[in-house]
Amino acid sequence: MYLFRFVGVIVIALMPIGEARAELLKLTSAPSPADNPLKGIVPYSNMAGETFPHSMEFEYLPLSDLMKGTNVFDWQPLEALLNGTASRGNQTIFRVWVEYPGQKSGLPKFLVDQGVKVTQWKNDSEKPPADVCYSPDYADERLVQALESFITALGQRYDGDPRIAYITAGLLGSWGEWHTWPRKDLFASVKTQQRVLAAYEKALKRTPVLLRYPAGKDHGGLAAIAHLPFGYHDDSFAWGTLDQGEGSNSWFYMRTLKTAGDSALNKWRTQPIGGEVRPEVWGQIHDAKPAHAKAQDFVTCVEQTHVTWLMESGLFKKRAEPERYRRATEQVRRMGYDFHVPTATITREGEHIKVSVTVINQGVAPFYRDWRIELASLDAEGHIAQRWPVDWEITGLLPGDAPRKWNATLNLPKKATAKLTLALRVINPLPNGKPLRFANADQNRHAPGWLSLGPLP
Repeated sequence: MYLFRFVGVIVIALMPIGEARAELLKLTSAPSPADNPLKGIVPYSNMAGETFPHSMEFEYLPLSDLMKGTNVFDWQPLEALLNGTASRGNQTIFRVWVEYPGQKSGLPKFLVDQGVKVTQWKNDSEKPPADVCYSPDYADERLVQALESFITALGQRYDGDPRIAYITAGLLGSWGEWHTWPRKDLFASVKTQQRVLAAYEKALKRTPVLLRYPAGKDHGGLAAIAHLPFGYHDDSFAWGTLDQGEGSNSWFYMRTLKTAGDSALNKWRTQPIGGEVRPEVWGQIHDAKPAHAKAQDFVTCVEQTHVTWLMESGLFKKRAEPERYRRATEQVRRMGYDFHVPTATITREGEHIKVSVTVINQGVAPFYRDWRIELASLDAEGHIAQRWPVDWEITGLLPGDAPRKWNATLNLPKKATAKLTLALRVINPLPNGKPLRFANADQNRHAPGWLSLGPLP
């Protein structure tokens, strides 16, 4: 007995001064917020309010408001939109259109003056009354060059702008949705589509661009896009989303993905998926039993599409009843990414602190933007004593992947480490944007936007 006590004393004496054993810290999970950035339910900008948590707003803009000549642009309408949304701590999704059923033509006046043909017709395929449509001649070289010029200028000015979350490509077809149903004869040719796609691919490298249809080869008048670096938006979500088998509508989103092949089915791994809940099921789609017979199960749609964001005006007209609100909040957490930090170790080694953190993705999609990460020491009041930028990456972590391990060696804080807490955050480049929050009980424990990992030794 005395021998074992003696050996124990020797071991302790030989441990380096100022060095602690690596103790595994197990962090408690907790629900993440429904308004995490770059994901979730999205209102139109004129509906933004406090009825449901959100981090983004959506708006349409006519091309005629932004383009005044071949290379003459008025960005003020877009600036007003972006700044207004940013003032609320949100980021913008927008789409520019040339034709919008029921509204005046969005064709720039200089193209009208040049003689670009516009066909006026009535679309009675939607619920009455029929909407008047103004479809331009998408084969006119003057229009195609104008679209290319606009996209180039848009990219030069706004690519990577932190006020922008996503851009839906727009420009072609009714509502900018790349169709003129049922007047297919009025839609842009595959050649025109390819030129617009090429312009987007060249002009926008950092801000994600989403397209309406995940078309593969030989897709009935649509240019093949499955191989291109664009995401998709399903604008009939939870209505025309799930593949309902042979004989069902061929345009349903999952059927179209399967037809386009593996590159389309796996697009969510590298490019975001968005869209809009079909208006007929707004609000009710979050109920246990939606009233509309054509409603598809929301959670199943989320899981199969790996969708990150959706417009859903039903939650923003007025605050939902408690049960609908609760279910919607839970369902939104399933969308996009949902990060949880299960463990961390914080060890002092001489004049350094060694940190190891594991992170998993509990959502249905990765995080698509290369946002920086930093560590900081926080005092009891949540004030930052010292910051350490780290080269950790949050992108590319897929649902079901093994935990990603982040490691760093930090210089000791200038302030004594006693009663200091080490914390982690992902930096939203929008200065007053909503912080990315982890699904952890210690998120915001000591300071807003920071995940507290544990005490500094």
